[in-house]
Amino acid sequence: MVAALAPGARLLGLDVGTKTIGIAVSDPAFKVATPRTTLKRTRLAADLEVLAAEIAATGAGGFVIGLPLNMDGSEGPRVQSVRAFARNLAAATGLPIAFWDERLSTAAVTRQMIDADLSRRRRAAVVDQAAATYILQGFLDSLAGAA
Repeated sequence: MVAALAPGARLLGLDVGTKTIGIAVSDPAFKVATPRTTLKRTRLAADLEVLAAEIAATGAGGFVIGLPLNMDGSEGPRVQSVRAFARNLAAATGLPIAFWDERLSTAAVTRQMIDADLSRRRRAAVVDQAAATYILQGFLDSLAGAA
């Protein structure tokens, strides 16, 4: 997927939930994921408009979307919902999409934030973008290991 990107393009990492979408962005060298924002979901068309603006603002050339597999690796209704969102996103943007197993990503980042003594209010405000960062960083780390 990365080979298909234009030089200097970045990746957007997405943690797609029912109420929010956490967004993270990679650096152009695909080494570091950085939290970007959390999108409060409304209508699909409005969500896609916000993501189009993120593509323009960051120079993104593709997406890494967290896939919420069940603990046994099977796919449930949430995975179907995320795949449907990804199909709509691909149709709207024409950009490549990779999926990354996101099992326990929210739990992992929540534990890190508790360890860092972040308040419950602050954790709630940033947990989705932190999960997106965790997902994207996992994908970037796998690229580094494959090189």
